Amino acid sequence: MAAREKFVKRYVVRLSVEEREQLESLIRKGKSPAQRLLKARILLKADVSEAGDGWSDSKIIAALETSASMVYRVRKQLVEEGVEAVLSRKQRAAPAVPPIFDGEKEAKLIALACSKPPKGRVRWTLRLLESKVVELNIVDRASDSTIGRALKKTFSNPIAANTGSSHRRPTARS
Repeated sequence: MAAREKFVKRYVVRLSVEEREQLESLIRKGKSPAQRLLKARILLKADVSEAGDGWSDSKIIAALETSASMVYRVRKQLVEEGVEAVLSRKQRAAPAVPPIFDGEKEAKLIALACSKPPKGRVRWTLRLLESKVVELNIVDRASDSTIGRALKKTFSNPIAANTGSSHRRPTARS
């Protein structure tokens, strides 16, 4: 008997006339990212106001070929934060991966890269720099690609400077 009880939706979508017009205009233009257009369509289909369709979640999922969790999240965000929050992307508070080199560590890396290479070497390689920055406790760990990106960003890549690949002069043929 409990399984047949009517399910009451916790997040009911009721759009104002202005909100409906905004969403319909967004869809008509079709110049927004696909995710934003999908969210607008979900809201319009889920709207239970007089102008809305009031579709069930299962009908929306089938018609728009989306997931139940997507419909739930869009409903929830609308009720809790409003239409603008649903349509805009939330910016991360912090980068996904914190940078290994801050300003001070990067300066030490650059100074090391510009210094005299180890005995028996003509120049620093990225792998040599990788092991040396860990050995000198500048950073706990770093890959050669991270070292390369840090040096490329500052235009002090000793490898490119020694090979002359960073500043090519145009030839008569090019």
